[in-house]
Amino acid sequence: MRGTIRGNVDADNRPLSCDDYADPGYSLDAYLEQYDPDTWGNEEPSGPLEEARVRSQQNQEERVRVSVGSNTRIVGLGDDARLLGVNLVLEDVDNVAVRNITFEDAYDCFPAWDPGDDGGSWNSEYDNLSLRGATHVRVDHNTFSDGDNPDSELPVYFGARYQVHDGLLDITNGSDFVTASFNVFRDHDKTLLIGSTDDPAEDRGHLRVTLHHNLFDNVLQRAPRVRFGRVHVYNNHYVVPAGQGYSYSWGVGVESAIYAENNYFDLGEGISAADIAYDWRGTALFDTGTLVNGRPVDVVAAYNAEHDPDFGRDVGWEPSHRGVHPTRVVPAVVAAKAGPG
Repeated sequence: MRGTIRGNVDADNRPLSCDDYADPGYSLDAYLEQYDPDTWGNEEPSGPLEEARVRSQQNQEERVRVSVGSNTRIVGLGDDARLLGVNLVLEDVDNVAVRNITFEDAYDCFPAWDPGDDGGSWNSEYDNLSLRGATHVRVDHNTFSDGDNPDSELPVYFGARYQVHDGLLDITNGSDFVTASFNVFRDHDKTLLIGSTDDPAEDRGHLRVTLHHNLFDNVLQRAPRVRFGRVHVYNNHYVVPAGQGYSYSWGVGVESAIYAENNYFDLGEGISAADIAYDWRGTALFDTGTLVNGRPVDVVAAYNAEHDPDFGRDVGWEPSHRGVHPTRVVPAVVAAKAGPG
């Protein structure tokens, strides 16, 4: 592909707005009034207005969701190939490569209010790139971001930020043998999810993923968050500025097996090594060779010193691949080689 391909356009390539997708029975003002927790309570939204929101979302989905088949290479030509407002989906496919593309702003016009999600949150439908049951996939030399439409600039409703974006790259539903390398992930909240449910039915024994030589720049969480997966996280550069609402980088979920090796963190003032990991009902994390602001740090020890229960270090496996750079050179290598072009 070459140049910009836009998702929110009609059959004649004319731009479509959220108003163009909205069902006649839906408006955001009516939704906020109807489902205000002070009057609606903590039940999930239901009834005609919620049904109209779902129809509105389905109208947008027809324009922004693009499915990819097996044995496919999607390669950006030059250094300006861009998918804008597109949710690229690899579902139940095998042998796919996605490279040299800038993914921007896969936004959902109609987020849903979920009062039961972490005290209440707005959940959106579209990732920039979604892998569902996809196998033997390589994602490399891409950039992922919210573009000029960051959630951080959106209003707060019901005490929670109104989020129109979901993940930048999500790997779920039993996807397997996936490598994401030399990508740039920047200026986003829920960045990279591996395993979307605590139910092991699809994911146990799958979600074998390698993440290496990626830049995670000002991403607030999920870099990655893992359930069930056996995930090798090595030679990545994490840039975490102060004052941006950082939550964590490595989410240790149910039966997760993260093997983190030779990663480099630049942490802003007030952010410590104990903040790098987060317990999402996981039990173990292996970490070696981490540098934080140029100094060696044992992330597991730092986490355990401030949190209970402790993480163990035995994740039950060890990567066979050993082409790992010394941590001190990771920022330079990633800066030189990550992203399109």
